[in-house]
Amino acid sequence: MPSSTDSWAHGWVEAARDTAHLVAFRARTVRRRRAAATGLVVVLLLTAAFALGPATVDVDAFGSETLDRAVGGLRGNLGAAFVGFLLLAVSAAMGSGGGRELMSRSEAAIHPISPVTEHLGALALAPLNLAWLVQLWGLLAITALVTSPDRLLGAHLVVLAWMLAATAVGQAIGWAVEGTRRTAHGVVVVRVASGLVVVALGALHLAGLLIPVVGALPTTWLTETMQTSRWPVAAAVLLAVAVLAVVVGALPAGWALGQPPREELRVESGVHEARHAPAPRWGSPDRALLRRLDRGSVWRSVGMRRGLLVLGMGPGLIALVAGLQWSSVMLLPGLTASGAALLFGVNAWCLDGKGMVWRETLPVSDADVFDVRALVVAECMTMVSGVTVVLALLRNGLPPLVTGVTVAVCWSVVLVQVLAIVMTWSMRSPYAVDLASPRATPAPHAAMAAYAGKLSLVTPLTGMFFTGIAALPWAWLPPVVAVPFWAWSLLRLRRARRRWLAPDERARVVLTVAAV
Repeated sequence: MPSSTDSWAHGWVEAARDTAHLVAFRARTVRRRRAAATGLVVVLLLTAAFALGPATVDVDAFGSETLDRAVGGLRGNLGAAFVGFLLLAVSAAMGSGGGRELMSRSEAAIHPISPVTEHLGALALAPLNLAWLVQLWGLLAITALVTSPDRLLGAHLVVLAWMLAATAVGQAIGWAVEGTRRTAHGVVVVRVASGLVVVALGALHLAGLLIPVVGALPTTWLTETMQTSRWPVAAAVLLAVAVLAVVVGALPAGWALGQPPREELRVESGVHEARHAPAPRWGSPDRALLRRLDRGSVWRSVGMRRGLLVLGMGPGLIALVAGLQWSSVMLLPGLTASGAALLFGVNAWCLDGKGMVWRETLPVSDADVFDVRALVVAECMTMVSGVTVVLALLRNGLPPLVTGVTVAVCWSVVLVQVLAIVMTWSMRSPYAVDLASPRATPAPHAAMAAYAGKLSLVTPLTGMFFTGIAALPWAWLPPVVAVPFWAWSLLRLRRARRRWLAPDERARVVLTVAAV
């Protein structure tokens, strides 16, 4: 008779095998395999560039006190950046209801997928995240800049081990929070606990204790140890933590997945009283009605509601904890706007699902439908990126005139840039998806990885470009330089709109999205 240990080990082996099958199945559903392979190569090359490129910079050769001070600040805040990545992993798992799913809830209903398989699948999909990639590149670049060349390999191995450990710990916490949400009063408990965490961070910041508390965390020891000959000790500890977190995380995963999804069921079975037609503050009554419908579609979705809240607070709290300067904060609006777009904007018409056919029967202009949908996507991106900027203001105070103008201009540029990109993708490659589950994604995982990779390349490069502009003493220069960016993005947005107005293209999108 097999022992309980043998059964436990057999269960994990079976779960790992099932996860591999699901990953292979999803890989075969990629529409453009050559483009996916190219994207993977680009991501690997960028990772290598961020890991090795800064190490070739000789800071002492410049003889600049400002540059030396900036590098010293990066070295001192590396431990805080480690903490920021852990907060990101926890918030991402919490916002997605425990992690992304390899197979949607409707597809998995007839398959014997175990909670352990769901847990391993969520871990496998964690790197397919824009913020995850950008944080990885940022940590590798800072490590390469502040570490001596003879210790660089060991330091990078510790960084990678930390990414694995933090992702696994965040996943376990995310499952525990999702299980708590699914209890009778769990939603209230989670909201109160999250509010208390935010209040505690704010109180520590106001009291001037936030930086000392973060500096006293074990991540400071990790960043100091990884630059010495003792780096194998730090790497071994982190790998042990990662393995333990993966194993322990299966327990809350089974608990969470064994309970009914109360929030989703409440949305699907709720009764809503009819409201009067909205009075237009500006524009036509048709646009006001369409805007209410689209906003309601966003806020009724549990996953999008959580995701927008997490994206709004998470990066800003990281800036608050890590003490990022305005040169670094300038990158955050583009990243948060891209994250908001990845919630649904990359497949903007998926908000309607089967209702897309009904929407097409409404006596409204096709141009109004496109304009309002683009406006709602822009509103979501503006909201989450605006919260990040406000929290950065609380941390750093008002910036100098040139820096403030550059931040505002860069913010507007990335908003229009991302909006044009995602509306183009929504017309080019629509998908039929069900966003009822908070773990669902608006496109297949391979497509989401490609979208995240492109946005993670475009918006940081734009932010870095304007960061360089901010170093110049002319406040009039950022708006002038931004004109070509605005013009090109508006031209792309106009092309996507013209494509939507073509009856055959619109019919293709409607029939694809409605086939949920």
